[in-house]
Amino acid sequence: MTTTWTVLGSSGGAPTRTNPASGYLLRSGDRTVWLDAGTGTFMALAELVDPGRLDAVVVSHVHVDHCADLYGLYGYLAYGPSGIVPIPVFVPPGAAEHLAAFARATAEHVFHHVLDLRTVEAGDVVEVGELRFEFGFGVHPVPSLVTRVSTPDGVVVYSGDTGPGGDLPRLAAGADLLVVEASLQGVRGPDTYPYHLTAQEAAELAVAAEVGRFVLTHVAATADPAVSVGEAEAVYGAPVDYAAPGTTFTPRSDR
Repeated sequence: MTTTWTVLGSSGGAPTRTNPASGYLLRSGDRTVWLDAGTGTFMALAELVDPGRLDAVVVSHVHVDHCADLYGLYGYLAYGPSGIVPIPVFVPPGAAEHLAAFARATAEHVFHHVLDLRTVEAGDVVEVGELRFEFGFGVHPVPSLVTRVSTPDGVVVYSGDTGPGGDLPRLAAGADLLVVEASLQGVRGPDTYPYHLTAQEAAELAVAAEVGRFVLTHVAATADPAVSVGEAEAVYGAPVDYAAPGTTFTPRSDR
């Protein structure tokens, strides 16, 4: 059995011409899970799998660059080849109401017949077949999930969007694959935005967590990812991967 983590998009804040916003496809055995549904990622997802065959979706938070394409999935399931419905969609507190309200979905609306929005909080654990999802608290202006996935091939940790602190350092400990946001560049100062990480901070976290493989993602749409990778490598002391769209990673324990 091989577990793979494929980048559907990784652009922070907004999609670009060549890179959708945040979204990832996790496949392990016969299980398929979509993590974050940022702008442009549904089309990338549909090129790889039948969206109607997803086992679950995880949305880290309700900022547009992480959830907008959930409505593409809704339309596909409601008005096209429906596949297996409803699909469980795990969301942070408050997100279910927010997402349904945008679709104007009352209790009997078809939205709820194809998407089963389930609220999870820090400390909750969910199993999808052989995959075990543990959720933590991310430091962000809206409730945001950090996700640790235990798979038959190793542990994958995804930061979602978070500033320094929260549950990411704890959940990242010993991960085989750490996919962590690095929205910001340069050194943090007193006026630096507190709800995202710098590339240096992401690398410091990876070093402290003693992870097997470290991937930078969510670099701001207007920033050069090569600069972020360089800043991270200066701290990490080893090559750092960038979550370029279309790239596939597998959990492994060697640095």
